Amino acid sequence: MQLRTVEWGEGRRVAVLLHGMLGAAEQFWRVGAALAERGYRAVAVDLPGHGGSPAAPDADLGLFAASVVETVGCEPELAIGHSLGGVVLAEALPVLRPARAVYVDIPLADDEARRTADELTSGFLTARAGRTVEALRISKPAWSEKDREVEASAAERFDVATAVALELAHRASQPPTAEIPSLVVRAEPSRYVSKARAVELAALGFEVRSVPGAGHSIWYGHFSEFMAALEGWI
Repeated sequence: MQLRTVEWGEGRRVAVLLHGMLGAAEQFWRVGAALAERGYRAVAVDLPGHGGSPAAPDADLGLFAASVVETVGCEPELAIGHSLGGVVLAEALPVLRPARAVYVDIPLADDEARRTADELTSGFLTARAGRTVEALRISKPAWSEKDREVEASAAERFDVATAVALELAHRASQPPTAEIPSLVVRAEPSRYVSKARAVELAALGFEVRSVPGAGHSIWYGHFSEFMAALEGWI
């Protein structure tokens, strides 16, 4: 499946950017521009059922990963995956083969009880309804107005059926071993990467860096701190 992309820069080095659930390529509007200034051609992808990419009501993680590779090709210099995008990056890694991988506040384990299709549908509909610009002004006061507009637009285009199919097909998985240079950037505190899990990841060969006070979408409201966390990796 060919996916919609947004690009910044014309450099010879390619950086692939994968967004999280309910997101879209535009969420990297500042990150992509910053990478372009560093000589990259930054390619942000709309995952299936997100942004301008086709819906996939029979989706599974393999389809998400294969669609990313089909769209962006293999062997980019850098790949950054946020949340769901990090899970997709881990799945695509053997074929995508980036020189370096960055996982941003990735859900590394699922300790919640497995939910039914109806429960998932209800949850996603509620989450989508809560991502209007007006609601985000209240819930995300540290975000810029453009951040809120980007997230609200992404929520409007989010296909619930695709997300439900993916969740039903996906079972909790661990990240890949750090066979290539791999960085985890986590919020502090993080709902997804606890301090104990960060220690475990470091023992597995991942470098782990934290951004105190940040939310799940770390660069929203903490852009400078997020870019500083990438130093030495970009």
